[in-house]
Amino acid sequence: MSGRGAGLLVVLLAACTGDPADGVRGPNLRVVVVTHGQSADPFWSIVSNGAHAAGEDLGIDVEYQAPLSFDMVEMANLIEAAAASRPDGLVVSIPDPAALGGAIRAAVGAGIPVVSTNSGDDAWARLGAIAHVGQPEYEAGVAAGERLSGSGVTRALCVNHEVGNAALDRRCAGLRAGLAASGGTVEVLAVDLADPDAARERIAGALAARPETDGVLALGPAGAAPALAAVRGIDAARRPALATFDLSPEVLRAVESGEIAFAVDQQPFLQGYLPVVLLAAHARAGVAPGGGGVVATGPGFVTRENAAAVIELSAEGLR
Repeated sequence: MSGRGAGLLVVLLAACTGDPADGVRGPNLRVVVVTHGQSADPFWSIVSNGAHAAGEDLGIDVEYQAPLSFDMVEMANLIEAAAASRPDGLVVSIPDPAALGGAIRAAVGAGIPVVSTNSGDDAWARLGAIAHVGQPEYEAGVAAGERLSGSGVTRALCVNHEVGNAALDRRCAGLRAGLAASGGTVEVLAVDLADPDAARERIAGALAARPETDGVLALGPAGAAPALAAVRGIDAARRPALATFDLSPEVLRAVESGEIAFAVDQQPFLQGYLPVVLLAAHARAGVAPGGGGVVATGPGFVTRENAAAVIELSAEGLR
């Protein structure tokens, strides 16, 4: 985190933990977090850890909820139920603004402060959230594309494991722009999150049909695992460069060994922690980030050079 960002965090923590001012709510606050990712998922478990750590640090009750699968109808229902319970703040991810917008606007209309996290960097403001914490997805895709281009990639496959998630579409669009600057091209390949064997076969089939493909970008560990298996089946001299968004133990081991060139790190711990801090500061001191910008948590890059240190933090549930 930059010095400016660290300073902001110190101010917010002071606002949250100090004596509440007259007329401002006291310390017994409750925040509900509703995301499209389950806490059992390696990525979302870190988000959940961050949210609960903020609750412990600030003395706030934090509840984490998610649908059993990528189900926007069920997620909208969870947001509506959370709003009906009248929490002091609501944290939501917004993978599909059209499907979730009504529930989010209704919560805002009921006077519940909302902070969006992870996905929704292009939608949070118009839905009435007071802030967004996350990685600007298009810009992160551009950065990944430029990094792949710098390693010589000219024809890339963008593996989308969660069709319908607007944030993943923006990553692929950014990748296309990042490669286009040097004349590279991108093909998007949809795979099924629930069937990793079928995903591996689909990726392997696409690479066999297009042997000129020299780069593969997975959009998360759920896509990285079958992509890694598919790439391992190709002769070493012809293997495309493989990179991914987000971290998992398998991804980190593959980065450390050099099988994955890099992983784009959006720091999910902060995506859980900071929204709770922001809502606590808003409830207790009436403050919120200004200027309409995103509180950016990425992109950062985990490479072979720094993978070992990240692996240690991953074992602690922080990365």
